[in-house]
Amino acid sequence: MTQSTNQSAQMVTPLTRSVLSVAAISAFLTFTNPFGATSGLPLWGAFLYWLALVGEGWFGGPFLGEMLRRVAPKLSPILNRIIVIALVGVAVTVTIIVVQAAIQQPVPVSYWPRLYVLVLGISVAISAIAWLVDRAFTGQAGAVTHAPAAGAATPPVRFLERLPAKLKGAIIYAISAEDHYLRLHTSKGADLILLRLSDAITELEGLEGAQTHRSWWVARDGVESVRRDGERVTLILKGGVEAPVSRPNVKPLRDAGWF
Repeated sequence: MTQSTNQSAQMVTPLTRSVLSVAAISAFLTFTNPFGATSGLPLWGAFLYWLALVGEGWFGGPFLGEMLRRVAPKLSPILNRIIVIALVGVAVTVTIIVVQAAIQQPVPVSYWPRLYVLVLGISVAISAIAWLVDRAFTGQAGAVTHAPAAGAATPPVRFLERLPAKLKGAIIYAISAEDHYLRLHTSKGADLILLRLSDAITELEGLEGAQTHRSWWVARDGVESVRRDGERVTLILKGGVEAPVSRPNVKPLRDAGWF
């Protein structure tokens, strides 16, 4: 991806990406009609049917994930995702049962377990698509953020407003991506927030730093030392956290005086 293409991709808001993704998946399901679910509906009705169900899962998943993280903060992101997919499957299954009952075409109770399995399969597929969309818009490693020039006015750094209460006022050393979450490495410790790395980097403008790896953004002032192992370069941050540097970024960061 070229730099101009990457910048254009980052201009697309997360909400716009989500709406377009949900619409595209809904259109695909409308024309493929899996399990004959919408055989009795006109094309526009089938599209609205799938739009509602896909939207429920797409937008409800991150909400459930955040609620689960608050209830069980020590749960790994992967286990969190698995549980969320299972819960989304339950929610969508219940929605289908309620809708079918409302239009007087009830789903037999004996069919509920099979319906859940079918919905779960689609939920897993949609979750995989969401993950691919996230990766596609994470942006190429090498995105750079800048501190204001000496003597220039210092605009507020929008990302600082996202810091959890326990990290307010902390100095950010680095941010690493873990599934839909970002782990914040700061002078007051670490914590997770629900956000995409590409969106975080946009909001980090005003702090001197760089995306050293596809999954890492590092503040320049957060680097304490550098470890080299052949062609591999690792930044050792204040607090002992280690941030990888991908091969394409070694020369640009070296030229910029990072090491």
